[in-house]
Amino acid sequence: MEMNISARNGAVSDRFREYATEKIEKVSQLAKKVQRLDLKVTNQPHARNADNQVSVEIAVVGSGPAIRAEAHAADKFAAFDLAFGKLLEQLRRARDRRKVHHGRHAPVAVHEATASLPPAATNVTLADALLSAEPTAESQHSEDFEALTESPVEIRRKVFPADEMTADDAVDRMELVGHPFYLYIDKETGCHSVVYRRRGWSYGIISLENGSEPVEGARSYRDTVHAPEES
Repeated sequence: MEMNISARNGAVSDRFREYATEKIEKVSQLAKKVQRLDLKVTNQPHARNADNQVSVEIAVVGSGPAIRAEAHAADKFAAFDLAFGKLLEQLRRARDRRKVHHGRHAPVAVHEATASLPPAATNVTLADALLSAEPTAESQHSEDFEALTESPVEIRRKVFPADEMTADDAVDRMELVGHPFYLYIDKETGCHSVVYRRRGWSYGIISLENGSEPVEGARSYRDTVHAPEES
């Protein structure tokens, strides 16, 4: 699998290249048709938070839509680990979703699969690990309040090309990019729609249509649509 590494506002060391090369071998285990992996490292020296001075974006390019993951940290190694973890989770979800589709059963839950495993031997308690990994609620609230008092509330807007696709394809796109929702134009109805993730392996779709009455329906992934019912 080919890997391209680029840097913005800085350089990439040979040590980082070797570190990333060793890690990406796991990608081919989860996605068999990957052709290329693009990795972009961006240094942000003027970032407000010192823990977000480096961002790493990883994109997996194959026969289908690209899969992307991005993370920020104090250094490029930590940012890479965070982004790579997100990427692997997206690839696992895509793989498990294919298993559910072909086998018609859900994957084994994590607590069931790990119930018989012994606890890991470590000198660090779970509480200490969580405290060191994530900011406390008090500090997070303080940072959020400081950010709000220093600058006005910001509303960001992004515009994307409108793509026509089926609901199943929209679910696939949403999972590949790792977002909890995905906007698209329904190929069958022509309606502007959004698919969103619900609990477990279920999804919801909201569509907009001028002058129509509210209706509800249900369907299975990659199956025919059940007849809608008026609400």
